[in-house]
Amino acid sequence: MTPSGPFAHLDGERRVIDSSQDSMVRPGQLPPLFQFSQNSLQDYADCRRRFQLRFIEGLRWPAARSEPIEEHEQFVNHGVDFHLLVQRHLLGIPIEKLAPVENPLAEWWDAYLHYPPPDLPTTLRLPEVQLSTPLAGYRLMAKFDLLAIDPGERAVIVDWKTSRKRPPRDQVLNRLQTHVYPYVLAEAGTHLFGRPIAPEQINLIYWFAAAPTDPEILPYSADRHAENRAYLEGLIGEILTIDDEIWPLVEDEFHCRYCEYRSLCDRGVRAGSLDEIDAAEEESDWDFEWDDVEEIAF
Repeated sequence: MTPSGPFAHLDGERRVIDSSQDSMVRPGQLPPLFQFSQNSLQDYADCRRRFQLRFIEGLRWPAARSEPIEEHEQFVNHGVDFHLLVQRHLLGIPIEKLAPVENPLAEWWDAYLHYPPPDLPTTLRLPEVQLSTPLAGYRLMAKFDLLAIDPGERAVIVDWKTSRKRPPRDQVLNRLQTHVYPYVLAEAGTHLFGRPIAPEQINLIYWFAAAPTDPEILPYSADRHAENRAYLEGLIGEILTIDDEIWPLVEDEFHCRYCEYRSLCDRGVRAGSLDEIDAAEEESDWDFEWDDVEEIAF
């Protein structure tokens, strides 16, 4: 099911909730101190039942997301390792001390060094920063791979993508990340920027290891900011008003092949093939790994 966002006409928070919280959560109620993010909202947009199982019920379900399992896990680990390499490089560790030798990690690293995102601000380069802002009675948080800022002038969000393929533009535009990230920065980035950030001063860049010379560069604007606010408030409002015992399942069962809850929902037992997984499903696998990043909240 494709999210019906305000930019759909143009051209990810996975969070593990300990099962010990179950006793505190009544049906249809979010856990205490819950924060929304691009991944949790993407789960809701993709499949309401998955959101319910993961975030309302806090259910862990030990199913593989795709096969071959070992290859899938190795690729996910490479993606996490790439983010760590870039973070350490941006923090000043010399390149010669970081050079990986195993592919595809070595190929991604070479692409990063030779084809970095274009025209980034130089004053501040802040890797792995987390911001949050109030929205609809909750907090909406974003974990940025990189914020590049010239204070008072412009701010660029960079997100590193290590999926096997570069996704098409319409898929990128409809991902919740595209709505959440610039919205949160505009609302919560004043401390980093030195003054309120006008939406027109923000760009979002997706850099693809599979296509390093073809990043997706998305300028932001006041109109899009207003659209994003309405869209995100609407999604959260829907979540807060659903009182079904079992929330609706996604209609397109293709997504179920790559969902760990598929057997619980009687949508099959075997995981989908890694060769057929799309870039969006693939990227969502390791977005949740950065839970230890210190948050700056406003």
